[in-house]
Amino acid sequence: MSASNDSLEPRKPQSEEGFSPFATDRAEGPSIDPADVARFSAQAAEWWDPKGPFAPLHRFNPARLKFVRDRAAEHFGRDVRTRAPFAGLSLIDIGCGGGLIAEPMRRMGFEVTALDASSENIGTARAHAEQVGLDITYRAATVEQMVEAGAGPFDVVLTMEVIEHVADPEAFVRACSKLIKPGGLMIVATLNRTLKGLLLGKVAAEYVLRWVPAGTHDWRQFLKPEELRAMLDGEPLTVTGPYGLAYDPLNDRWSEGDDVGINYMMMATRDA
Repeated sequence: MSASNDSLEPRKPQSEEGFSPFATDRAEGPSIDPADVARFSAQAAEWWDPKGPFAPLHRFNPARLKFVRDRAAEHFGRDVRTRAPFAGLSLIDIGCGGGLIAEPMRRMGFEVTALDASSENIGTARAHAEQVGLDITYRAATVEQMVEAGAGPFDVVLTMEVIEHVADPEAFVRACSKLIKPGGLMIVATLNRTLKGLLLGKVAAEYVLRWVPAGTHDWRQFLKPEELRAMLDGEPLTVTGPYGLAYDPLNDRWSEGDDVGINYMMMATRDA
């Protein structure tokens, strides 16, 4: 569902240009869970292999990209049928991995900054963006570093399937919220700590279907929607959701739906 490659003129990637708040490209901060960073770093070279260990994420990606596109278009009054409908708007992708969301967001017109705690992931993301001619500002950094450096604010803040991997989820999501521009929005995607989430999001996904390597998730770190909402209490935000994402095994396809028992998204808008 992402915009075509010709929606923007190919440009030289700006990974080393523009905003540069760090003397070194190294992620530091209390949100880092070293074990999780090491796990994803070990697979960094395989992010863009649609048949590799991230194959389930490639199938999952169209549904979450459509969600972001449609909510952003509604919020900012943009027409998704136009070329680069989000031109002039800024977006930060926090926990970007290999760039599976950052690249289509750039093609839709956003000025994209993307960061990850794994320098290996960032290396893969930068190399792929260069290959396809997309100018994305990639940083091996944490959200805390971005806030401290005075980055942003951004029209859209994304953190997709990341919060369940950090050491302090409340501090993490509050830091993310500080990067939202007045009148902007944040979308958080994660897994629900339910029995269904345990059986399907953890056990089946890792040990039966082998969608992701065993040990990728810790069910105890999954968050209930009301917990995520409570973490943002006191911030000048309007929080909506949850919005469910469900898998259709017959068609091998993900789509938005009413079931929030496993995967869901929350949206927060900052007061103008």
